[in-house]
Amino acid sequence: MAGTLYLVATPIGNLGDFSPRAIETLQSVDFIAAEDTRVSLRLLNHFEIKKPLVSYHEHNQSSAGEDILRRILAGESCALVTDAGTPAISDPGEGLVRLCAENSVEVLSVPGCCAAVNALAVSGLSTQRFTFEGFLSTNRAQRREHLQSLLGEQRTMIFHEAPHKLRTTLDDLYAAFGDRRISLSREMTKLHEQTLRTTLRGAIEYFSEIAPKGEFVLCLEGAPQVKEAALTIEEGVSLVLRRRDEGMRMKDAVRQVAADTGLNRNELYSAALDAIKGE
Repeated sequence: MAGTLYLVATPIGNLGDFSPRAIETLQSVDFIAAEDTRVSLRLLNHFEIKKPLVSYHEHNQSSAGEDILRRILAGESCALVTDAGTPAISDPGEGLVRLCAENSVEVLSVPGCCAAVNALAVSGLSTQRFTFEGFLSTNRAQRREHLQSLLGEQRTMIFHEAPHKLRTTLDDLYAAFGDRRISLSREMTKLHEQTLRTTLRGAIEYFSEIAPKGEFVLCLEGAPQVKEAALTIEEGVSLVLRRRDEGMRMKDAVRQVAADTGLNRNELYSAALDAIKGE
C-alpha cells in the first residue's frame, strides 16, 4: 500500500507559529523532503525532531521527485517542507504534488503560514478577490509582457520581491499602472516587521531615501471597474496626457487608460497623437 505525501507549512519567521499538528506530522513520517536541508535541520533541532532528510529543490526536482515517489509507492510516508511558508505555492513542490497526483498518491496539507495571504490580510486593500503573481521575471521583455497582461486586472495583485530589486519593481509598476494604492509588507512575523500602506509614487519616494531591507510582499490595488460610456475619447485623452506629463511613456499611458476606462486603445492613441500635434 502506498504511503502519503504531507505538505507541511513552516514558520516564515516566528517559530511560535509552528502548529502542534505540523510537529506531530513531522514526528510521524518516515522521511522529510526539504528545500534546504540545512535550514530545515535547524527547525527540526529546535523541536527535537529526528528524521531522515532528503533534498528537493528547483535544481534537482526531476530526479529527486522520482526518488521520493518511488519510496512513497513502496509504502513510506513523506513530509515536504520549504525554508519558510507553504510548500507547492510558488515553489518547486508543485511538481512533486503533480507527480503524486498522476500516480494516485494521497496528498494531504498541514496548513500554516503563507506570507502572501498574511500580507493581503493587513494591506487595507480589497480581499474579496485577489491574484497571486509571485516574483516578476528579471528579463525586461518578459517583465513588461507580464505587467501589460495585468493592466485590466480588477483584483488585488500580490507580488513577492527581494530587497535589492524592489526599487526597480516599483518603478516598473508605476510605469505600467500609474499611481495606485499599494501595501508593502516586510520581515513578516519577525522582530522588524513593517507594513507600509501608501501609493506607488509614495513608495518610490520613501525607498529613494531608505534602503529596502528584508523580503517584501507587495499588494497592489486592482483596476477600477469599467463603467459603460464612463468617459468620452476627449476625456480619455486628457487622462493619457496627464500620465504622460507625470513621466509615463505614451504607449504605457494609453494602455493603462484604455484598460481602466474601456475606451478603444487604437482610437485613444490616435486621438492623443492628434492632441499632441495641436499643442
